Amino acid sequence: MRAAIFHEAGKPLEIVSVADPVPADDQVVLAVRGAGICGSDLHVTQYPGLMADGTVLGHEFSGTVVAMGKNVTGWKEGAHVTGLPILTCHTCEACQANLPGLCSNSQFVGTTLTSPGAYAQYVAVPAQFLQAIPNGVSDAEAAMVEPLAVAHHTVDRADIKPDDRVLVIGGGPIGAAVALFARAKGARSVVVSEPAEARRERAKELGATGVIDPSHEDVGARFAALAGGAPSVVFECVGVPGMLSQAVQLAGLRARIVVAGVVFTEDSFTALTAMARELSIIYSQTYLERDFSAVIDALAHGRINAKPLHTRTITLDELPDAFEALRNNPRECKVIIQPS
Repeated sequence: MRAAIFHEAGKPLEIVSVADPVPADDQVVLAVRGAGICGSDLHVTQYPGLMADGTVLGHEFSGTVVAMGKNVTGWKEGAHVTGLPILTCHTCEACQANLPGLCSNSQFVGTTLTSPGAYAQYVAVPAQFLQAIPNGVSDAEAAMVEPLAVAHHTVDRADIKPDDRVLVIGGGPIGAAVALFARAKGARSVVVSEPAEARRERAKELGATGVIDPSHEDVGARFAALAGGAPSVVFECVGVPGMLSQAVQLAGLRARIVVAGVVFTEDSFTALTAMARELSIIYSQTYLERDFSAVIDALAHGRINAKPLHTRTITLDELPDAFEALRNNPRECKVIIQPS
C-alpha cells in the first residue's frame, strides 16, 4: 500500500510503498476513507526527537473493514466505522474504570513504529473501540468524529447550564468545536476569543453568539458587553503558557475553567485570585467511548452541523505539501485526506 512516512523534523512527509497491515488477533484492518490532520501531528513533527523515523501518522480516521483478527467478533467486512485510536493495557486503574484515554500505559495509533496510523491506504486498529458510522454521515464527518469527541468531552466536563455565559479562549479546531457543543448543550452565550479573523468567522458559523479579537480588544470588557457579565465557564483551548492565568483573571465568581490546551512546560497562575472567587479548575484529556457515540448520534440526527470545520479534502499525494502549509495557516481548520 501507499503511505506517508515521517523522517525527521524540518523535512516533509514522504509518500512510499510499504507492506499492507496484517491484523493482530484483536484488531481489524480498515481501508481508510478519511483521515484528519491533527494539530498534535504538526506539533510532534516540528521538534527533533519526538517522533521516530519511519512513523506513519494519523489517529483521526474512518474506514471500511477489510480484514479481522481471529478474536474479533461482532463486525463484518464492509462495515463503515471509526473508533478510539487507543491501544490500552487493560489492567491499570484507568482501564478498570473504563477511562481508556487515561491509561498510563497507552499508545495512540499513528504515534509509534509499532502502531502505524491512517495517513495510508489501510490501517490496523483495535476492534475493542470500533463504532459504526450510520448512513447519512459523510466520510469527512466520520473522519472528524475523533476531534469532535475531544471537544464533546471538554464541554461535558464543564456541566453546562442553560444560563451559563461561556468564554472559549482559542478558535482553532478544538476551540471551534467546543463552541459548537457548548451551544448544543444550551448555553445562552458562547463567545470565542481568537486573533485570526478567519477563525472568528468560522466560530460564528458554528453557533458562537459573539467573537472577540484579543489583539485589539479588552477581552473581559468586551465579553461583559456581549454576554451581560463575567464568564461562568471558561474553556482554555490554546495550550501555551499564560492562557490559564488569563482564564483565572477573566472568570467570574465560582466559574468553572476547563483546560483543554496542552502545555508542555511549567505554567502558573495567581492562586489567590482563584481562591478569592472559588474557581473550579478542571482538566480535560482525550475522551470516553460515550463521547464518540454522542458525536456520531448528533451528526446522524442533525443536532450539530460540523461542516464548517471541514475546509478541504486532499489526496495522499497532496499531503506532504498540505501538511507543511498547515503549520502557519489559520484559514484552514480540518483538512481531510482521502488516501484512495
